[in-house]
Amino acid sequence: MGSFLANGADMGTVVGELKSRLESLELPTGYSVQLLGEYTEREAATNRLMIYSAAALVLILLLLQASFRSWRLAVLSLLTLPVALVGGVIAAYMTGGVLSLGSLVGFLTVMGIAARNGILLINHCQHLETYEGQTFGRDLVMRGAAERLSPILMTTLATGLALVPLVVMGNIPGP
Repeated sequence: MGSFLANGADMGTVVGELKSRLESLELPTGYSVQLLGEYTEREAATNRLMIYSAAALVLILLLLQASFRSWRLAVLSLLTLPVALVGGVIAAYMTGGVLSLGSLVGFLTVMGIAARNGILLINHCQHLETYEGQTFGRDLVMRGAAERLSPILMTTLATGLALVPLVVMGNIPGP
């Protein structure tokens, strides 16, 4: 096992190897092996995060439906969110493919920003249709997108720039 740890493997790989070696171990009756520690806590935290994320997703869908008064728009808004994660998935793959709890929180943050921008765009298109009398179609969507592009880009850019120090100095502990 020592040489396995010396290769710089991540904790998940080491625990997987440890579990496979422990399974082949024959223990006397009444004895068992239990893995505890940081890995177990990290797995529990990840599971809790996934459960809370699923609950939040259902709640968000209900709130979107109440806001848009349309299941179609609410589901459409949620289905576009995975596209926002493409850059993060590519970055994770390029850096070794290891997803930490922090990166999962980052993915959820990016999805929140993308959801906010989508909601603003859909609400603006609804406003154009309802209060300005523009008929639904390509022209309405193009006008709505053009009018919301600048505010959406500014908020996204400001958020992205605020995260640059975390990305650049991410491996250095704080004071």
